[in-house]
Amino acid sequence: MTIHFQRDMDRLHRKILSMFALVEETVHRSVEGLLARNPDSLAEILQRDAEINRHDVEVEEDCLKILALHQPVAVDLRRVTAVLKITGELERVGDLGVNIAERTAGLANYLEPAIPPRLKEMSDISLHMLHEAIDAFVELNTAVARKICADDDKVDDLNDVILGELKDQMRQQPDFVNPGMHLFSVTRHLERIADHATNIAEDVVYLVEGEIIRHQGKS
Repeated sequence: MTIHFQRDMDRLHRKILSMFALVEETVHRSVEGLLARNPDSLAEILQRDAEINRHDVEVEEDCLKILALHQPVAVDLRRVTAVLKITGELERVGDLGVNIAERTAGLANYLEPAIPPRLKEMSDISLHMLHEAIDAFVELNTAVARKICADDDKVDDLNDVILGELKDQMRQQPDFVNPGMHLFSVTRHLERIADHATNIAEDVVYLVEGEIIRHQGKS
C-alpha cells in the first residue's frame, strides 16, 4: 500500500464519518420536532440536508478517484465499494429526515392528533438501528450488523400495526383524514430509515466478510 493510497483512504474514512454524524443528527432533530409537535426545525433540517448532499457528491468523487488512480483489490476494493453504497443510503436517510420535518410542519395546522405511542416506539427503534449501523461500520462489527438486520422485522411489524390503526381512525373520524395522512407518511418514512440502516449493516458484512447477505431469509 502506497503512502498516497493510504492518505486518500484515510481522508475518505474521515469524510464518511462526518457524513454519518451529520445524517444522524439531522434525523434526530426531525424526530424530536415531530414528537414535540414543533415545526420550527424545518429550516435548520433543510440546511443540514444541503450539507449532506455536498458530502454525498464529495465522497463519491473521492471513491471514483481512488478506483481510477490506485485500482485497489481485495478488502481495499470492498471498502471503497461499501463506502460508495453507504453514502447513497445516508443521503436517502437525510431526505427522509426532511420529509418527516415537512410532515411535522403540516401537522402544526391541527390541534389534534397526538403522536401515537407506537409511533414513538417505532422512531426509537429506527434511530437506534441507524446508530448501531454507524457503530458497526466504525468497529467493523458484523455481529452488530447482523442484529440490525434482525431488528428490521420489529419495525416492519410496528409499521403494519400503526398504519392499520391510522386507517381505522380515518374511516371512523372524517376530520382525522388530513392529519392522519401526515402521520401515515411519517410512519412510512421511519420504516424506510430502518430499511436504509439495514442496508448499511448488510454493506458492513460485505466489507468485513466479503459475503452478500442481501435478501437472505426473505421471500
